[in-house]
Amino acid sequence: MNIQIKKINILHGDLIARPSKSFAHRYLIAAALSEDENIISNVDFSNDVIATLNCIHAYGKKHFREFEKHEVRFSNECTKNFDPTFDCKESGTTLRIFMPIALRKYDKATFIGSDRLIERGIDIYESIFKYVTFYKDKYSISTKGTITAGHFELPGNISSQYISGLLYALPLLDGDSEIVITTSLESANYILMTLEVLKNYGIQIETNINRMGELHELVYFKIKGNQKYIAHNFSIEGDYSNAAFIDAFNYFGNNINLTGLNPNSLQSDKIYKEYFYMLDKGFSEIDISNCIDLGPILITFATLKNGAKFTGTSRLKIKESDRGNVIAEELRKCGADITALDNEIIVNKKELHQSTTPFNSHNDHRIAMALSLLSTQFDIEITGSECVSKSYPGYFDDLKSLGATIN
Repeated sequence: MNIQIKKINILHGDLIARPSKSFAHRYLIAAALSEDENIISNVDFSNDVIATLNCIHAYGKKHFREFEKHEVRFSNECTKNFDPTFDCKESGTTLRIFMPIALRKYDKATFIGSDRLIERGIDIYESIFKYVTFYKDKYSISTKGTITAGHFELPGNISSQYISGLLYALPLLDGDSEIVITTSLESANYILMTLEVLKNYGIQIETNINRMGELHELVYFKIKGNQKYIAHNFSIEGDYSNAAFIDAFNYFGNNINLTGLNPNSLQSDKIYKEYFYMLDKGFSEIDISNCIDLGPILITFATLKNGAKFTGTSRLKIKESDRGNVIAEELRKCGADITALDNEIIVNKKELHQSTTPFNSHNDHRIAMALSLLSTQFDIEITGSECVSKSYPGYFDDLKSLGATIN
């Protein structure tokens, strides 16, 4: 679907931040692993969240989705399916967190998803799960074998989703386990989010992650086996990652009152406010290795303002698209001067002009939302805009509610 946005005159009004997708994945999975009834509320049913719920169904946990109430109700029933298929759609979080959980329960399983998701792969699991055989093709990953407790070593510059997946599954195994991170840990806040949810469900994990900066030592996690998830009801807090795309408009003469965000949140993307302030004041150098999902909006923001140098950008390549190169390619259509290197992206300040061709979302929700910020300068058209349903189905509707003219 193509979407056209007229040059923004003024956006104004109140808007409640959409629920956090990252926390929704984590709470829904923890709820599914508990034995008793519980309710997760304030759930935004994005495509990624639905993927996680579908996998929960395949896992055998009975639940009821209350779309109008934005709730998911879990029963105390959990069955074992025969050679289940886990449809992860385009959700890397779903695949990487759920795979160890499934491999703890099922000797044979199949994981399917988009071409891009399967292409991104699960290479870390292939290297550390000694008793599991992986069979891969373009459309699926099949497994034979189950995981066992033990000692696991992982580098710190991988997706934190691998670490989170282990943290969910290992407490359920017979025997104790240990995870050691062998290099500097990136995206540490996502691990802290996982640990918070696990603690809320009664899972105990010993770690030095909160003190690693002072200790200058390797991060470790020590996990007792044979633990149980204890059911509780929880409400999902607002999403800083998605809020950044809306709040960015306020730095271009708009007046949006965005509420519903937890000021004490563990979400790493909470830092976007600090980075917007820096970029608004002048050319800045910013390390985004711990908030990689902010990459597209920060690069677009810098292009429209004073330029910037972004470091720690290497993991942009392994997202829904090669985000660093893709956002640079699209912004060049309106005259941007951007150099995308292996682990840094340089944006030089340059006068922009209206593009003569539509912008391409590359089927990446964060690219589509970031490109919408260009409407503060001129009329724009974005192809494949429906991809925002992956994380923020109501994004363009929210812009319209604030006064944007969108066709």
